Amino acid sequence: MAKGDPLIEFRGVRRSYGSGEAEVVALDHVDLTIREGEFVAIMGPSGSGKSTSMNIIGCLDRPTEGKYLFKGVEVQDLDRDSRALLRRHALGFVFQGFNLLARTTAQENVELPLIYKGLPAAERARRARAALEKVGLKGREDHDPAQLSGGQQQRVAIARALAGEPTVILADEPTGNLDSHRSHEIMQLLQVLNREDGITIVMVTHEEDIAAYAGRLLVFTDGHLTRDEPVAERGAP
Repeated sequence: MAKGDPLIEFRGVRRSYGSGEAEVVALDHVDLTIREGEFVAIMGPSGSGKSTSMNIIGCLDRPTEGKYLFKGVEVQDLDRDSRALLRRHALGFVFQGFNLLARTTAQENVELPLIYKGLPAAERARRARAALEKVGLKGREDHDPAQLSGGQQQRVAIARALAGEPTVILADEPTGNLDSHRSHEIMQLLQVLNREDGITIVMVTHEEDIAAYAGRLLVFTDGHLTRDEPVAERGAP
C-alpha cells in the first residue's frame, strides 16, 4: 500500500448501546478516512465518541450500522478469529497505564505478543532487541518495570507495539501518566516512528499541546465528527 492511500475508513458508522428509551448513541453516522502514513490526534470531551472510534478501529467493537474498512476490507463482516488476526498482525497498542508485567524484564515484555504470533524464540529475541534499541533502551533489556522510570516504561510499551511490525499504532492517552518533560520525549519518539518509519499513528489525547505533535486533528462532540483539520508542523520544542 502506497503512502497516502486510504487505510482506515468509516462510512456512515453508527454505534449505539441499549434500545428504546435507554439507547445511548456513541457515534452518529460518522464518515472518516485516515490515510497510510498519517499521524492523527483525536480529541473530545468524555462521551463524545472518541474512545468508541478507537475501539472500532482496534477491532474491539463493531458498528451498529455502517461500514469500517481497513485496507478496503469490511472489518465489521469478519468473524471473531479474523478480527483477532487483524489486531495481531496489523495493529499495535500503546496505553496510558503501560500495561507491563511486573517482575518481567523489558525484553520479555516486548516478546510476549510475539509468542501469540507463533514466532520462534530466536526471532522473538531479535525483534525485541531491535525494538528496544529503536526506542532508546539498548542496554536496559534485562531491567524490570520497577527499575525503569515512567517514561522508560512507556518506551518499553512502544517497543512492544513496534516488535509486531504493525501498520498502525493506536495510542490511547500515551502521556497521561507522565510529567511534561517525559511526555514530550514520548511524543518526539512517536513523531520519529511516523516520519522516518512511515507508521500510521492514531492517538487519543485530551491535551492540546500533545495533539500538536500530530499532523491532523479530529474532534468529536456528542457522537459527531465536528472538526477535521491539519495541525501546524511541529518539531522538537
